[in-house]
Amino acid sequence: MLFLYMLLHRNVGFRNYVLSRINLEKLVLPVLIVLNNGARSSGMINSYNAHHVYLALIVILILSEDDFFCKVAHETMIKDTTWFNSERPLGEISLGGLIILVFVRIIQLNTLKTKDRYLHTNCLAALANMSSYFKNLTSIVCQKLIGLLEVFTRRHAKLIENMRVRAEYDIVQEKESHNYHKDITALEEGILTLLEICNSCLTSNLRSNPHFIYTILYKRNLFDTFQNHPMFQDLIWNICTVINHFSSRVQLLERGSSVSAVLDAIEKGALHWPTDRLKKFPELRFKYVEDDNTVEFFVPYVWRLTFQFSTLYWDITRIRLFNTSFIV
Repeated sequence: MLFLYMLLHRNVGFRNYVLSRINLEKLVLPVLIVLNNGARSSGMINSYNAHHVYLALIVILILSEDDFFCKVAHETMIKDTTWFNSERPLGEISLGGLIILVFVRIIQLNTLKTKDRYLHTNCLAALANMSSYFKNLTSIVCQKLIGLLEVFTRRHAKLIENMRVRAEYDIVQEKESHNYHKDITALEEGILTLLEICNSCLTSNLRSNPHFIYTILYKRNLFDTFQNHPMFQDLIWNICTVINHFSSRVQLLERGSSVSAVLDAIEKGALHWPTDRLKKFPELRFKYVEDDNTVEFFVPYVWRLTFQFSTLYWDITRIRLFNTSFIV
């Protein structure tokens, strides 16, 4: 993973060669499996594979900076997804949809457990880069993406309420109060980015995403909560416009209509959708920039790899540079 990262980040010729290939799944799937396994292991950021996970994430972020990659990812279908361990079989799914599912899983677990802002920000950045190319997203992908927005919103409301209660009863704990503000800010940034992702998808590929529109209609109450928030008002206007347009179509159906009937109504409604009806926002573009001081990250990682695979003898009791307790 370290070698792949170095080649993609430092070698323009190699990166261009990789991005010119149409069988990108051969490279991307092993990287997604590393990310998925890292997300599913408890205490991801403190475990021995943390460096591996970070580099895998950055590899996808670097790839997502390229328009051709984002386009091909949603046209490449993947059949074998048994490694993902979903609550229900995924069936055939696009590579782009699979990337969304893996990244949503990482963000959700990160929000609940490790709360690593770096991980959080880079996952959302990669999704944002790909958002204008979201195409034919399956129902499970749409549910997980909007479900992540729901998780952020509930957690944000809970933290706000906790702060209100503490202020009301004069419970003063400076350190905890600082953490509340920090967590609330991080959640607001996450909500903002997810709403930008929704906007980008709708303005660029509304007609190609009936399941996404269906999910937004189903969760319309979630979006109502943002209408009076000054930070989100501009972004919510487009989503509410889509909800109002397609709701009027769906309401013409008989009560208790099937999901397929609703989707059919959405697809027909999309044909009559005026393409200039939504507000245009600046294109979402995030670029990976390597930190000026990478010594603390790379030096322990390189020495751990040397320790594990060099076949030389090392006195494990004398190692201080990295945690050896996870290494068998």
